[in-house]
Amino acid sequence: MEPDSDKDPKKEPESLDVHETQDSPADALSRTPEDLEKESEGLDEIDEEPVDEDGKPLKKISAVKKVFRKINVYLLFFIILIIIAGAITVVNYLNSITEPPAPNIANQELTEDALKQLANTDASVGSSSQTLTIQGSAIITGQTLARGNLNVAGNVQTGGSIQGPSLTVSGSSSLGDTQINHLQIASDLAVQGNTTIRDLNVAGASSFSGAITASQLTVTKLIMSGNAILEIPNHISFTGPSPTRTINSGVLGSGGTASVNGSDTAGTININTGSNTTAGCLLNITFQQSFARQPRIMISPVGSGAAAMQYYVDRNSTSFSVCSNNAPPANQSFGFDYFVMN
Repeated sequence: MEPDSDKDPKKEPESLDVHETQDSPADALSRTPEDLEKESEGLDEIDEEPVDEDGKPLKKISAVKKVFRKINVYLLFFIILIIIAGAITVVNYLNSITEPPAPNIANQELTEDALKQLANTDASVGSSSQTLTIQGSAIITGQTLARGNLNVAGNVQTGGSIQGPSLTVSGSSSLGDTQINHLQIASDLAVQGNTTIRDLNVAGASSFSGAITASQLTVTKLIMSGNAILEIPNHISFTGPSPTRTINSGVLGSGGTASVNGSDTAGTININTGSNTTAGCLLNITFQQSFARQPRIMISPVGSGAAAMQYYVDRNSTSFSVCSNNAPPANQSFGFDYFVMN
């Protein structure tokens, strides 16, 4: 029997199915260099038109879809975000350079009849968006209340007082006679002319480069530093309560008396001796306010009776005594002036 030609392995097939050729991948060994070069360039000369399994030609993908498939989703989102930010920036810039529309304020003129009508009735004229313009002068007999801010383009003159919880002046001010119950200055104060102050209380340090003229100056402590000079062209008066005195009747004699006229700083001791005087301390002077340490006491005799005595002083921080080494002259009046320094 003859071998079956269909089953002969050496016999080549008469024809190849086109679909089987397209579906089966080509053997890498059977590809020629020309085929590889065409595939790298995206050209397929073997099959001119791609087909599906049924042999129908496939739809070509448009160039726009190919571009969108190659674009990264995150890159696309970033580009959209930049476009939105740029649009917002442009809108804001256009709004900033655009001038706001001027407010449309309606003007309304008042006739003479309308003013007469307002004089006899309570009425509201216009609204908050309108402006009342008075060409001539206006005299308001009663009280006037401005609920909003009051802006005056010219000068303000008042025949009476101005009352308010606070007064703020941003520029310079020229004031005539001004009475201020309480004045608090947070910054510097410069006074160029004469200044009359009734009561001045200074809590901190004060510095005066010029002369100070005052009818009365009361200080707790006066310190002169450096090469300061104290010039007193007129009299010096030391005022204050008089110190107390205690007499020694045995030294002053029978019926003797003594008195003090002055202050702790300076004064005069008046002495009237009696009979049978003896040597010793005539009297003791006690200060109204004790000194911080033992003071220096200067005394000078007044009258011949005091000059005849051999007088001396005993002292401490609270008092001093006027004494004599010999018996003072009997039945005489004389005295001593004293000056006390600390």
